[in-house]
Order: sequence, then C-alpha cells, then structure tokens
Amino acid sequence: QVQLVESGGGLVQAGGSLRLSCAASGNRYSINDMGWYRQAPGKQRELVAIITRGGMTNYADSVKGRFTISINSGKNTVYLQMNGLKPEDTAVYYCNVHLTYPRGVDYWGQGTQVTVSS
Repeated sequence: QVQLVESGGGLVQAGGSLRLSCAASGNRYSINDMGWYRQAPGKQRELVAIITRGGMTNYADSVKGRFTISINSGKNTVYLQMNGLKPEDTAVYYCNVHLTYPRGVDYWGQGTQVTVSS
C-alpha cells in the first residue's frame, strides 16, 4: 500500500514563501508522476502542479511564475516551493501520486493546511 507523508504547511503573510514536501513509500512499482492539488473551503479540489519522473511539469495558470515543483526520484519525494503567496492560495494541499502500475490509480496524502493572511 502506497503511503504519502506531507509536511511544510503553515501560516504565512501575503508575499511570503512556504515549501511543501511529500515522501512516498510502500510502492512496489515505480512512480510515474507526482503532483499537488488543493481544495479551498466550498470549492472543488484543483490541480496546482504536476511533475513526471522525467521532469516534465505542468502548472495551474494561477500559480505559474510563483510556484515551482520538483522531484527527487531517488527519494520518491516531491516538493512544492511556493513564493509570492496570496490569500487566495489558502487551502488544504494534497499530494498525489500515480505509479507505472496499476495505471490510473490515484494515491493521496492526508493533506496539509496552507493559510495566507492579508
């Protein structure tokens, strides 16, 4: 069973920075991609950023130029560096993983709260 352990959330003032980490363990097969999603109160969960094992990235338009996703494949760990945080970035951030097998199965972390004060 894949386990995802997230860390790095917290409270920060607008314009500040935070770095989220997510470490995967227990996976029998290789990681295909890792990503971060977020869910604000009353809103649907949305993609923030995703990175493949090969390093290809995709970002939500709302975070482009402010957030950077990176991966340490050897440690099965994904990071999200968040700079220039805005109050609208406030949400619970979830780590997500897809393995090379079985395809199409989502594995989720427990979520970490990010709160940006104005």
